[in-house]
Amino acid sequence: MNFLTKFKELKSSFFKKENIYFLILTTIIIYLDRITKKKIIENFDNNVFYFNDYINIDLIWNSGIGFGLLSTNSSLIYNLVTLSIGSVIVFLIYIFCISEKTDKFIYSIIIGGALGNLSDRIIYKAVPDFIDLHFDNFHWFTFNVADIFITSGILIFILRSFFVKN
Repeated sequence: MNFLTKFKELKSSFFKKENIYFLILTTIIIYLDRITKKKIIENFDNNVFYFNDYINIDLIWNSGIGFGLLSTNSSLIYNLVTLSIGSVIVFLIYIFCISEKTDKFIYSIIIGGALGNLSDRIIYKAVPDFIDLHFDNFHWFTFNVADIFITSGILIFILRSFFVKN
């Protein structure tokens, strides 16, 4: 089977009726992420907002990947990391297409969050993180809505692998 035939099969499986709900879910996640980041960028650029003793809104620009790993001033490394992230997302979309219905939910929330952060990397050259959880002087890594969905999807995937036998 040649590449073109395989690509056409993949394309037709992606737009199956059963996938429409998952694509809508992915779109909603991207929209929630975009709208929250837009509001934070417009209203909290140089301000910290204190909700309570455990949560702050504090805008931080992350040029690295999750938790600030691989942050760099080198545009070459930044572009290679961005290209790698894009490749992983394409692979996840392929896995989504060939997965069973129950797994499609997991992949759709991971893909939605990942696409939200990838779009920020392309538009802003960094990802705006703004949710600061803390207890006394201990601060967790600052994160955003897309990170919540990516992390939730990965945790569901891991828990599913422990408790669901194929």
